[in-house]
Amino acid sequence: MQIVLMLSLVAAAIGSGLVAGIFFAFSTFIMSAFSRIPAEQGIAAMNSINVTIVRSPFMGLFVPTAILCLVIAVLAVIDWRGGASALMLAGAAIYVFASFLSTIIFNVPMNDALEKVSGSGAEAVALWTSYVRDWTWWNHVRTVVSLLASAAFVRALMMV
Repeated sequence: MQIVLMLSLVAAAIGSGLVAGIFFAFSTFIMSAFSRIPAEQGIAAMNSINVTIVRSPFMGLFVPTAILCLVIAVLAVIDWRGGASALMLAGAAIYVFASFLSTIIFNVPMNDALEKVSGSGAEAVALWTSYVRDWTWWNHVRTVVSLLASAAFVRALMMV
């Protein structure tokens, strides 16, 4: 059980840290770059990313990390280890609720709405302007919480 726990914590720390890094790239320069180009081009670029990402290795990192967090939460409860288990539960909850589910609840619907828009008319420009602002804000949230989850897993690993 100890080896499973240790490997799970290492994998979750790496997984959530890598996800934070991907989100960080979008928050710090990709979305900023997209906001500088004409709406029609930004929409096309983001729609291309949204199609590509669901078929990329990112999904093999993002979803399994969420599943691993659920496993870690169960292990934390089954074999309570005080502060280490509290950190395991915190990291798992932060990743699953604030990173994974916020993606499904906020970012994906915005992506779906963007997919339905093309062109450079006033409606497209207005949607693109609000999309960049709102999507990026939620992406900042995902960046920070994924990093916090990674830190919680690293700290738990140091305590077990």
